[in-house]
Amino acid sequence: MNTTPQIAIWVDADACPRAIRELIVRAAVRTQLPACFVANHLVPLPRTPFAIALNAPQGADAADALIAERVQPGALVITADLPLASDVLKKGALVLTHRGEPLTLDNIGPRLNMRDFMETMRASGEHHGGAKPLGPRDIQQFANAFDRQLARLPRPTRS
Repeated sequence: MNTTPQIAIWVDADACPRAIRELIVRAAVRTQLPACFVANHLVPLPRTPFAIALNAPQGADAADALIAERVQPGALVITADLPLASDVLKKGALVLTHRGEPLTLDNIGPRLNMRDFMETMRASGEHHGGAKPLGPRDIQQFANAFDRQLARLPRPTRS
């Protein structure tokens, strides 16, 4: 039985940069929308009922599987993991990368194809390197896109 409270924001926290985590926590507190940070290691979070750390079992993609299993339609998922993004989009979730790029059912297929192509190139020794480091411009782009996505989420009712 799933006893997780209704989570508005799911964060694939294994590779989520600290600056992005901090933005998400501040927004969760401001909007009173619970954010769940899922990782297979300890993720330092401030004490607030709106930032929840959930430890996934050790193993490749365990955190991703946990998010995919528990996410509800209409929730916002923050991840750079394209297979996870594809899974949660099919369940009706919204997806944003930690660089502020919205992923949709329309753009996820080509991105997965490019990811697979680049993996093949790296395996053959033809391509080296990875994503550039996160800079101030990337953080601002995320903050702007995140605010736009937050506006789409239902707000908790006040009693």
